Amino acid sequence: MTYDNTLKYLVEQYPEDFIRYLLASEATDIQILKTELNQEPIRADSVTFLQTANQILHLEFQTLPASTAPLPLRMLDYWVRLYRQYNCDIEQIVIFLKPTTSEAVFIDQFTARNTTHRYCVIRIWEQDPEPLLLSSGLLPLATLARTDSPQSLLQQVAVQVSMIEEEATKQSISVCTQLLAGLVFEPELIRQFLRREDMRESAIYQEILEEGLQEGRQRGIEQGIEQGLEQGLEQGLEQGRQSELRLVMRLLTRRLGSINSQLQSRLQELSLAQLENLGEVLLDFASEADLMNWLNTIES
Repeated sequence: MTYDNTLKYLVEQYPEDFIRYLLASEATDIQILKTELNQEPIRADSVTFLQTANQILHLEFQTLPASTAPLPLRMLDYWVRLYRQYNCDIEQIVIFLKPTTSEAVFIDQFTARNTTHRYCVIRIWEQDPEPLLLSSGLLPLATLARTDSPQSLLQQVAVQVSMIEEEATKQSISVCTQLLAGLVFEPELIRQFLRREDMRESAIYQEILEEGLQEGRQRGIEQGIEQGLEQGLEQGLEQGRQSELRLVMRLLTRRLGSINSQLQSRLQELSLAQLENLGEVLLDFASEADLMNWLNTIES
């Protein structure tokens, strides 16, 4: 969640940087679109509309290739919803952030019997860091790029961050850099080159923190509701079972007289369905032996 929020922030704040890097084009008339798409809502990571080119740039950032719904199917789903809603050219790019040897990061299409859908895949650890070092909005991603000397690359990024003149921008980029660098660097090394104080002071960090807290609270509420429903259902079933047990005990007492304690204990263990079945057959019982035989039958 932290990485998603960080990258969404970067794309929304610096869309020109991402367009220049990914599409090799300049764009000035840019509109950030809603990321919750119509129909049964699903939320894309980033959707940018290049009005002059009548084109949508759709980005998905993945720390790992694993996905609840297979990523190729998700990309097709996103494309269909975007095309239905905007009816224009759509450029889709999946950016994998964390190095892995999984074959899933090399898949760039969805294929079914009558359907093939292609999209672009970038494995950021294979990318030259130089283009990423040229733009403030891309500096955090540069920490994940190809290098023979990771520590030197992190130091180079830190120097570029320190050269940003506007203090609030420098602070935000520093925080984003630290968060993304955490995918591949140890915290101690990150602290050597980037100011930890920026974290507490940064608006983007506070925003990410608040969103994380809200998500945590929402999950807690949802979990509480779910547990409440489960507990309510369990309590309802148990209350129904106890009511049925009392009714069956009264009927048996009227039919057979006093029921011995051993049989009463066995009756206490019966489920609601078993008690309902017993209520239907007990009128045929003539003695406790009939009840015992019935109990032995359902327990065998």
